[in-house]
Amino acid sequence: MSGKEFTFRANPTRVENLKLLGVDIVGLANNHVYDYGKTALLDTFETLENAGIPYVGAGRNLEEAKKPVYMEVEGKTVAFVAASRAEKYKLTPQATQTEPGILRCYDTQLFKEEIAEADAKADIVIALPHWGTEYSTTLESVQVSTAKEYIDAGADVIIGAHTHCLQGFEFYNNTPIVYSLGNYWFNDKTLDTMLITVHCYGNDNEEHLEVIITPALQKNFKTAYVSDAAEQRKLYDRLEAISINAVIDDSGKVTEK
Repeated sequence: MSGKEFTFRANPTRVENLKLLGVDIVGLANNHVYDYGKTALLDTFETLENAGIPYVGAGRNLEEAKKPVYMEVEGKTVAFVAASRAEKYKLTPQATQTEPGILRCYDTQLFKEEIAEADAKADIVIALPHWGTEYSTTLESVQVSTAKEYIDAGADVIIGAHTHCLQGFEFYNNTPIVYSLGNYWFNDKTLDTMLITVHCYGNDNEEHLEVIITPALQKNFKTAYVSDAAEQRKLYDRLEAISINAVIDDSGKVTEK
């Protein structure tokens, strides 16, 4: 795309890596999925479809881009929704009635409508916003305000991405917000990162949701599990320091302060 400093692509055969990793769904609402234009975006859809991997947050038209993806997990329906507001200069197009693109959430209305639709049909709604300032642990005020809008609309957990570094946690109405997962892997920088396990449990009358961190470190183009207990604690302390109202115990469990 003209005017983009960084553009990314991969050989479509790399979709096999997603299968090896056990990926069940991918989020495409981001600021790079259109780097090589309409043809490449359509190719991405086709590649994932041929691999049997569903995607959310983008589509061949707006109806597809804002459609939740539903999965059945141990008798419960889990919905995934995704949208992006990651660009300071808006280059990645939102899908239209006739053209492919992503779902944007600079204006939150469409995303909130999607969340509400998912909430009406699913037991658990996982919202995946692409947002924030790259390599900054400081939250944008709009992340904090719109996260609450998404929870009010029906999201049960918010898991953000985009910043290439970890950001903190917040709880709003007992609902966890993970502002950024950081990098799974990306480059040779040395950065804290993590995986998140969302543990849902309860019965027909009462439901609970836990967020548990798997601590990791990205370094020299690799991401490795941080196994040393002291180093884990240091990472948890760094996360607590940038969180709004969360504490993390030594097992990685995140709770409201």
